Amino acid sequence: MSSATPTDSLDRNPARTLSSRPLTALTPTSWAAGCELGVSEWVEQGRCLGAIGRGSGWWIGDWVRYGSSRYGDKYAAAAQVTGYDEHSLMNMAYVASRFEPSRRRPGLSFSHHAELAGLAPEDQELWLDRAEAGGLSVRALRSELRKARERSAARLALARARLEAAPEPPPADPSDALKCPLCGHHFAG
Repeated sequence: MSSATPTDSLDRNPARTLSSRPLTALTPTSWAAGCELGVSEWVEQGRCLGAIGRGSGWWIGDWVRYGSSRYGDKYAAAAQVTGYDEHSLMNMAYVASRFEPSRRRPGLSFSHHAELAGLAPEDQELWLDRAEAGGLSVRALRSELRKARERSAARLALARARLEAAPEPPPADPSDALKCPLCGHHFAG
């Protein structure tokens, strides 16, 4: 098995000879085999590409946060460097800021985490657990969140309606306020 990765074609090593052709060619818009790949090499390429794809949102978000904490708001410069628009960079940094690395679930995508970023940490954990246990896609997670919000809003509306519909208690008899509950004696107010 080869240790070549999808980024081999990005190697700028001038010492590479023409006979040491890389296994793959990777550009910003394509991947191509540089030579005939065996099944195990093809699978390894897929593993590397998958890891890059799943990790890139986190990596860029953490990178932007690092730059912002060290050099101030540099979204315009970061956009020039990465090719991402400023809004996308802000979103990646926001999601990364809402999930410390120890709380990020490798079995769930960056997009799963982005759906939950606005929640309180304890709610995030609950929904991350649900998404993992149920094997929820991002779309299914979004749908479940929407349903939960709708149920919560319906319960709140029902509680408000019950409060508004509850009869007013009768006005208290002033003499009842000074009445002994044991013997019923009325005291002068």
